[in-house]
Amino acid sequence: MRPVLRTARSPRRAASAAIASLLTVVAVGCAPQPEDDASGSASSASGASCAKGDLSTKTVGKLTVATDEPAYEPWFKDDDPTNGEGFESAVAYAVAKQLGYDEADVVWQSVPFNKAFAPGAKTFDFDVNQVSISDERKKAVDFSSGYYDVRQAVVALKGSAAAKATSIADLRKLRLGAQVGTTSLNHIQDVVKPTREAAAYAKNDQAKSALKNGQIDAIVVDLPTAFYITSAEVTEARIVGQFENRGGTPEQFGLVLDKGSALTSCVTTAVDALREDGTLAKIEQEWLSDAVDAPVLK
Repeated sequence: MRPVLRTARSPRRAASAAIASLLTVVAVGCAPQPEDDASGSASSASGASCAKGDLSTKTVGKLTVATDEPAYEPWFKDDDPTNGEGFESAVAYAVAKQLGYDEADVVWQSVPFNKAFAPGAKTFDFDVNQVSISDERKKAVDFSSGYYDVRQAVVALKGSAAAKATSIADLRKLRLGAQVGTTSLNHIQDVVKPTREAAAYAKNDQAKSALKNGQIDAIVVDLPTAFYITSAEVTEARIVGQFENRGGTPEQFGLVLDKGSALTSCVTTAVDALREDGTLAKIEQEWLSDAVDAPVLK
C-alpha cells in the first residue's frame, strides 16, 4: 500500500471569534479528501508535480508494475512482461517513460487478476492486466483513464454453423452463453436478442466447458478473453467476430492503482498524453492487429 495527499479546505463562513477560527482550522486539517469519479479518483494534491523525483512510488527511483502470471499473448510476449513486447508490456513502458522512468527503473511483480482490484493496500504502483473500469471496482481501487477500448466478441467451435455467422441476425437462432453479471451477457440480451434464452454461467470456465461439450453453440466474451480462449484454452474454437461499441462511453481497460493513490492523476495524465499523441494507437496496431481486423458483426 500508500498515504493520501490532501488539500486544505476553506471554512464555509468566517468565524466570529478567535477560538472558533482556531477550531475551524483544526477541523479543516483533518477533513477527508473527496473522491473524483472521472477516472476512479484523483487524489494527488492540487498542482502536485508529476516529475520523476517527486512521485511517491513504492520504491524511490523505481516504478513497480504488476500483472498476472502467466502473462498471455497478445498482451505480453513469451510470458515475459519485462521484454517490452506485447500490447500491455509496451503500454506499461510507454507510461513509465512518460513519467520519466527508464526501462531499467521499471520493476515487475506478479499479482493474480482478482487480487489486483480487490479491497486492501497494494504492493504495486500500478497494475496492467486487462482490468475493465467499472463503478463497482472504483469502490476499492483507483483507475487511470482508459488505455484500450474493449469490444465484446463471439467464440464458436471451428466448422460449426455458429462459426459461419457474419451478422447479428445469424446469431439470433443460436444457443448463446456467457458469464452471469457481465457485459457479455448484456450484449446477448440487448444487442443480439436471440430467440432462445441465453445460458448464464457462474464462471467463464463453465461456459467454455458447455461450448466444448456442444451444450451451447457459441459464447460471448470480451475480445481479449476471446484471444486467450482460442489461443490457449479451446484451440479448436475461433473468434467469429466482434460487436460494435454501443452509444455512450465504451468499455475500457484502465491501469489499477491503490484507492486514494497520490499517483492516480499523474498516471492518468500520462495515459491521456499517449492517447493524444497517437502512441496507444500505434502500439495497438502493432500488437493487436488481429483485434483490429476481426470482422464486425452488424
